[in-house]
Amino acid sequence: MQFLFIAYDGRDEGAMERRSKARPAHLENVKKLKEQGHFLHGGAILDDQGGMIGSVIFMDFPSRETLDAWLKADPYMTGGVWVETDVKPLRLVSL
Repeated sequence: MQFLFIAYDGRDEGAMERRSKARPAHLENVKKLKEQGHFLHGGAILDDQGGMIGSVIFMDFPSRETLDAWLKADPYMTGGVWVETDVKPLRLVSL
């Protein structure tokens, strides 16, 4: 099942530092997801100045429960980077 995952970072003074600290482990996690066929596409949401303020990911998991299990363990969640998240099922179109 395909999902759209949208997450926004905290806006407090330490938000960018938390993101920077967790980023290498998060990207390593995403690399593994890609190898397993779960990560389809994604990237950072930017503010008007080009600073990272969140993430958007298109994913494929057998169920919402398996996506939630991944999410609970991702370094951006465990590191307090993402403070607002939303998951929606979707069907991607390839042209």
